Amino acid sequence: MSDNSLLMIISCFFAAAAAALLSSSCHGDCLSPQFYDGSCPRALEIVKSVVAKAVFEDPRMAASLLRLHFHDCFVQGCDASMLLDKSGGMRSEKISNPNRNSARGYEVIDEIKEAVERECPRTVSCADILALAARDSVVLAGGPYWEVPLGRRDSRSSSLSGSNHNIPAPTDTFDTILAKFNLQGLGLLDLVALSGSHTIGSARCATFRQRLYNQTGTGQPDPALDESYAAGLRKRCPESGEGDGNLFHLDFFSPATFDNSYFINLLVHTGLLRSDQILAEDEAALRLVEAYAESGEVFFRQFAMSMVKMGNISVLSGSMGEVRRNCRKINH
Repeated sequence: MSDNSLLMIISCFFAAAAAALLSSSCHGDCLSPQFYDGSCPRALEIVKSVVAKAVFEDPRMAASLLRLHFHDCFVQGCDASMLLDKSGGMRSEKISNPNRNSARGYEVIDEIKEAVERECPRTVSCADILALAARDSVVLAGGPYWEVPLGRRDSRSSSLSGSNHNIPAPTDTFDTILAKFNLQGLGLLDLVALSGSHTIGSARCATFRQRLYNQTGTGQPDPALDESYAAGLRKRCPESGEGDGNLFHLDFFSPATFDNSYFINLLVHTGLLRSDQILAEDEAALRLVEAYAESGEVFFRQFAMSMVKMGNISVLSGSMGEVRRNCRKINH
């Protein structure tokens, strides 16, 4: 791809993204990065401190906290509904297929909440904590910084059905994944950029085993997967069904660093999940993959923009919802 072609593609996509970002609006009062400047001026510092300690103790936690924010926003909007435990007739999103035995980091959010409650009771929402923890995790892993608009409030309900149906799955087709993003007001540009979060984190053997042995029921491995890479994966992910919980880096090249190597991997057919590799099989998505593989700066810029856009999905603000005292249960 020539430099001129690359610049033209990037410029067109950025123009569309900027227009969409400017046209997005909150439900109720709009969010602002300065929302807690008067009511809890140390809130951001507290979140950053707890996240830094958690990531230092367990580097995997950066990806886990980022994932919590994603999975929350794709169900009822960014309202901390996924943090709610089962209560009465309300079922928890934590037991959904995308989250059960997979989502983690709840204890870190609890620790953050306890700390900010001591500093300024009933002020900082769990939804805002999730958004800040995701940003801080990316930065700690070497990724971009962005100002997080704040002022979200917490929901009083959860949606197990929404969690099971709205969150993209590793086995979804490209059209299905794009439709799930479109449902949230996100487009192709956001889909490809936000998929880049898989530059950190891990996946279990069970989520991609089919690619190694029986893609789409053919009895053959996925032809889109580099064979030498697949051979290495088979050593710890056998066809027998053993090793379901064995973890594999989503980005084998630089698994602990938030960079653009995820996109480089897709171009050489070493994307771990089928839902990752298919980005290089759609013509429009492939142009973005190539652009981000060529320029980490371009990827960082769009990732930050798309995170802000995602963080604004169907937020509760103003007098809507509540500020939970405990992120695991609604106030009584």
